[in-house]
Amino acid sequence: MKNILIVFIFTLLIACGSTQTGSKDKTDKGSRTSSIDPVKNNVKDKEDLNFIKDFAKEYALSITEEDLKKTLYTLASDKYAGRFTGEEGQKKAAKFISDYYKNLGITAANTDGDYLQKIPAEYFNGNAKNASENVVAFIKGSEKPEEYVILSAHYDHLGIKNDKIYYGADDDASGTTAVMEIAEAFQKAVKAGNGPKRSIVFLHVTGEEIGLYGSKYYTEHPIFSLEKTVVNLNIDMIGRLDKKHAENPEFVYLIGADKLSQELHDLSEATNKKYTNLNLDYTYNDENDPNRFYYRSDHYNFAKNNIPIIFYFNGVHDDYHQHTDTADKIRYDLLQKRAQLVFYTAWEIANREKRLVVDKK
Repeated sequence: MKNILIVFIFTLLIACGSTQTGSKDKTDKGSRTSSIDPVKNNVKDKEDLNFIKDFAKEYALSITEEDLKKTLYTLASDKYAGRFTGEEGQKKAAKFISDYYKNLGITAANTDGDYLQKIPAEYFNGNAKNASENVVAFIKGSEKPEEYVILSAHYDHLGIKNDKIYYGADDDASGTTAVMEIAEAFQKAVKAGNGPKRSIVFLHVTGEEIGLYGSKYYTEHPIFSLEKTVVNLNIDMIGRLDKKHAENPEFVYLIGADKLSQELHDLSEATNKKYTNLNLDYTYNDENDPNRFYYRSDHYNFAKNNIPIIFYFNGVHDDYHQHTDTADKIRYDLLQKRAQLVFYTAWEIANREKRLVVDKK
């Protein structure tokens, strides 16, 4: 009886040890969510940093219709009077955007802490009466801080004409708002210990409507090295849809992704397939397209400097460059999904091991 009892206890100890070993193997080989706070998504185990890309969805969820709507309604309100370059409304908008970054704890690009890149009045060649400002903020990369991913949108519009405010809700409060919300998503990653490997620059340019002046000034007076700039993702009008897509609104026009880097085009396609599944329409990417949109927004000043770009665009509509381009007409569900696509694309580029290859001229 005593021998039987000893054998039973020995067998039980082996079984318990086997169970513990199996549990450990399962933890090592499977998901490591047990070491991550499910609320804050905060990495507690350094080894979990190997799984950083798995968390892109968590941060993208912070880009919400509600937040986008709140910010866009502010930018496209009477207070900012159409945001014409150099005028009071544009300067109020610049302060609103600067304060947004300051409140998030995202630093200014300028080393003196000023978010504004000042552009003298004479630079606008008579198209604006007063000096104006780009707004530039950035998040420093954790591993490759001297390589830069630039997200851009212009925040100026047409001001007031014949006593009517040209609100520019889609053009381009939609892009401006998207960049701001994307910045918040990246900042959540930083606070959770999952900050991007490369630095992210959030560039809000002035003077687009009068000749792409803000982006031109930045590329002629870069705060960060153009040679170390990996990509420019430019957002100009992503809150509406055109007549072509009235029946199938889950789309966005992509322009320029393959002009300088086939790798960027392929990454963009794969990212959309993985996360958002929008219809990527390349109609305006055609070299023979008479609209020549590739040359008509701020990304072009980066492309001229051999920096790969993607231009995100929803096409023109009846309210384009009219005082009727108002915040109530924005499709916030589409704005959210398109902004999330840009975030995912920036995330992939910022965290990949090698910078994008420029293989075209």
